[in-house]
Amino acid sequence: MEGFVDYIQAFLDLGATVILPVAIFLLGLFFGQKPGKAFRSGLTIGVAFVGIFLVIDLLVLNLGPAAQGMVDRLGVELNVIDVGWPATSSIAWASVVAAFIIPLGLVVNVIMLLTKTTKTMNVDIWNFWHYTFMAAMVYAISDSIIQGLIAAVLFQIVCLKVADWTAPMMSEFYELPGVSIATGSTISYAPGIFLVKGIQKIPGIRNWNADPDTIQKRFGIFGESIFIGLFLGAAIGALAGYSVGEIIEIGMAMAAVMVLMPRMVKILMEGLMPVSESAREWLNKRFGDKEIYIGLDAAVALGHPAVISTALILVPITVVLAVILPGNAVLPFGDLATIPFIVAFIVGAARGNIVHSVIVGAIMIAISLYIATDVAPMFTQMAENANFDMPEGSASISSIDQGGNIVNWVIYKVFALFN
Repeated sequence: MEGFVDYIQAFLDLGATVILPVAIFLLGLFFGQKPGKAFRSGLTIGVAFVGIFLVIDLLVLNLGPAAQGMVDRLGVELNVIDVGWPATSSIAWASVVAAFIIPLGLVVNVIMLLTKTTKTMNVDIWNFWHYTFMAAMVYAISDSIIQGLIAAVLFQIVCLKVADWTAPMMSEFYELPGVSIATGSTISYAPGIFLVKGIQKIPGIRNWNADPDTIQKRFGIFGESIFIGLFLGAAIGALAGYSVGEIIEIGMAMAAVMVLMPRMVKILMEGLMPVSESAREWLNKRFGDKEIYIGLDAAVALGHPAVISTALILVPITVVLAVILPGNAVLPFGDLATIPFIVAFIVGAARGNIVHSVIVGAIMIAISLYIATDVAPMFTQMAENANFDMPEGSASISSIDQGGNIVNWVIYKVFALFN
């Protein structure tokens, strides 16, 4: 069993840039595409994700040190370290239940497609680690592989149903027809959609509008996304106590993120559309007019400037929230760069209104901090069982991403009642 898990880990370590092209190529063949056309679609999507993750690396490498600078300037002393999603995923795959998750997840998805309980064909196998972490948490409290796998399936079903529900948003707002997002971290923030609808009914607040188009109309050339990235990046650098040169450097990096990410997403859609059309034709011939969505990584939503703008504003807000929230013990760090992923649905529901997105995003992050604090003892125990190297000077760890995941927490608490 351990050898099988090692093979799975080796496959997943190849990342989305390899896994997704292979999955798209096989899907293209299944839906009747010629091998050459299917291979080109997979290759194009692979190239797009290489570009997307290069831009994300640019974001992470600049936000991480800036966040640390803000924390140091505030003199924050919290005893639970946010280790980020990379560490969280490695802890998840170290569990004994990990070997079952990918085959089980694929079977569940196929069954739901055949029974018409989902419209999403989730090819984002790379992000199955969210299901694995869910299973690992329940296994840790129950010592039951069966309970762990049931928990993972419940988590997956929620992800697929939310992906179906939000797919029209992906088409209408993000201009990604035929695409849905079933990424576990993004799904956790779906309740923010209801909060957006709520604040848009509050007199006064509902009139606060700052979407990219409105900003550009008001400020002209200086309202373009490239200038917004420059300004927000420079502001973060200033809050981190950077020198003038470093402030300019991080500003340029964020301007680059704003410009490059939409171009990468366009390349992605160039590769995805032929497969999506083939799938639709194949299904129509056999099952009538049936709609199907292809589930992709939430990174595809980062092409909209409102998502990056909202996330950059929320970075210092998250650090401040960690300081002022009574009862919070989590020091935000590793997952600050994942904020663009977790606010995608919120920004889409707000139709790009950055003001409303920031308000709701701050509320949801505050909830995540409390949840991450609550699960920190279990999170730390799982890390110790996985022989994880704890950050220097920390006795307890958690994460905003999966540790603060609302869906994960609810399912975990339900199983905790019986264990």
